[in-house]
Amino acid sequence: MKRRNKKIKFICLSILIVFTLVASSSINHFSSLNNQTLNACEINASVACLELHNQPILPTPSPNIPQTDQERYLSAIATHFPTLPQPGSYEYILLRAYGAAFIDPEPTVKFPPTVVFNNDQETQAYQNTLEIDKVTGTNNCYLQKAAANALNKARSQQNIPLKSGYGASDCTRNYATNLRFWRKYANQNTLDKVREGKETAILGVVAPPGASQHLWGLAIDLRVSNAKQRQALNDNGWFQTVENDVPHWTYLGVSADKLSDLGLKNKVVRGISYWLTPI
Repeated sequence: MKRRNKKIKFICLSILIVFTLVASSSINHFSSLNNQTLNACEINASVACLELHNQPILPTPSPNIPQTDQERYLSAIATHFPTLPQPGSYEYILLRAYGAAFIDPEPTVKFPPTVVFNNDQETQAYQNTLEIDKVTGTNNCYLQKAAANALNKARSQQNIPLKSGYGASDCTRNYATNLRFWRKYANQNTLDKVREGKETAILGVVAPPGASQHLWGLAIDLRVSNAKQRQALNDNGWFQTVENDVPHWTYLGVSADKLSDLGLKNKVVRGISYWLTPI
């Protein structure tokens, strides 16, 4: 019996020595060797140790990290759009033009359930759910609370006037005001072309009925004329996101160095820096 135990211990010791020598060139292969397996080796060296040796080493799974601008953007807005608009659809065209706002991670910001409201009733139902606050020093200019607070802070750092001075139309609008602005610059024939994807330039001038960021309480029209004003707005999460709409500013709620990480693309047009969707 003693001779048998000595023989088993000799076999275990021999196998462990071989393991040690092989480990010098392939140490990662044996990182899973533990006390439990060593005990099994002493009990049954010819089986347990050989099973350990033949066990494949599986690669550590890596997280599925979005790589392209489009992937990062779609990942950032996924919680707001469980079902994204289909490419080529009217809703997709509007998301491309005005969807930068949806990257805002601020938990108190409330986004619309759709990129376009069909009528005043739908718009009003959404706006009734918003927590809003007044922009200081203005006449009936209201935004979502987080956006208003950030804008008030920027305006405390620099003199940044509203486009029209103090008017409410620069801030959160109702459906009727959105429709009135559309009819000032476009018509039904223009809207049909936008729906078909044949006309997009107008989207940088005026938003179609029910599609304006101003309906969401996350946009404002400002008169910005110098770099210090722009920097104060950027430092407080406000950026220009609608190409060629110079007075239009959108609350994104993050610093400039985070925008690329969230998939937005920077485009400079006639000296103006816009952050646009990558879709």
